[in-house]
Amino acid sequence: MSEPLPIFLACLPGLEPALAAEARALGLPEPRVTAGGVDTMGSWPDIWRANIALRGASRVLVRIGSFRALHLAQLDKRSRKFAWGEYLRPDVPLRVEAHCTRSRIYHQKAAAQRVERAISDTLGAPVLAEADLRLMVRIEDDLVTLSLDTSGEGLHKRGYKLATGKAPLRETMAALFLSQMGFDGSQPVLDPMCGSGTFVIEAAEIATGLAPGRTRPFAFELLATYDPKVSAALRQQEPRMGPLQFFGYDRDQGAIQNSIRNADRAGVAHCTRFACQPISALSRPDTEPGLIMVNPPYGARLGNAKLLYALYGTLGERLRTEFKGWRVGLVTSERKLAHATGLPLTPGPLIPHGSLKIQLFQSAPL
Repeated sequence: MSEPLPIFLACLPGLEPALAAEARALGLPEPRVTAGGVDTMGSWPDIWRANIALRGASRVLVRIGSFRALHLAQLDKRSRKFAWGEYLRPDVPLRVEAHCTRSRIYHQKAAAQRVERAISDTLGAPVLAEADLRLMVRIEDDLVTLSLDTSGEGLHKRGYKLATGKAPLRETMAALFLSQMGFDGSQPVLDPMCGSGTFVIEAAEIATGLAPGRTRPFAFELLATYDPKVSAALRQQEPRMGPLQFFGYDRDQGAIQNSIRNADRAGVAHCTRFACQPISALSRPDTEPGLIMVNPPYGARLGNAKLLYALYGTLGERLRTEFKGWRVGLVTSERKLAHATGLPLTPGPLIPHGSLKIQLFQSAPL
């Protein structure tokens, strides 16, 4: 139990290097980029800290064991010998998900049932399809790997955003986009189409030192390895008083009201300001140059792209006129719309976002 365990920090493909940099800054050892996330090692307190403090990870998975199984009877036998009690509690329900590839065991449902039965018979823990705790069984080339999802709900659910607008950007994605822009908490951030305030609130939380998972529950609290005193200590924080330099605007008054309430719940109302105004009224705040972070509507997501060229053109004109010295980070699925701004934007990697592929387009100081 004291030996470091393999940890997988999941994220969207294309964002792995940014998450690896964040994991390294958190002190996790030798984070290595892999498809769909980052591999590292750590103790249980490291696992709890990763859930609480990482802004870009979508989930934190821990590998608790592995063994070979060539057929279902062998899977059943070796599952019954596994030390489930070191990790699971007999009073906490769990669900089992199996995935098989290139293995003689190919029936995923049957594989999950064998593991479920082994846990129920040897530990007594109930198995429920809707349980909050998830055990993942991966069988690849006849090697069975057992992993626990220590996060529960996706880590983009910070707990403050009770109201969202149309096609919201996930907080984890926004955090990694800010990281790719070089944001360290000291620069002003302005979102001229803020929706529910995701970019603005993420930036304000970073500036004030608030951990993203400080108030929400996690699946690791349901495990036999959980130490509430250590976890409570990891959640304790002394937030900084950030300056008033995080701004959000939107032409939708409902979106602005949502943003204000979300910022208040997040504890960053003192350093954020939201106002209802169109792009045509956008002007520079009285701060040093910073970052414009914007996730405008794009045709594949909201309406007809042809109707949006004028909007992107107006955005580009206002930014060129009003924001000398600022850098722009624009998220869109439509390269032609990004070009319609007339700004010198460089595209980043394609990122899956629902059924779309989006990119972060960055500029040098305008």
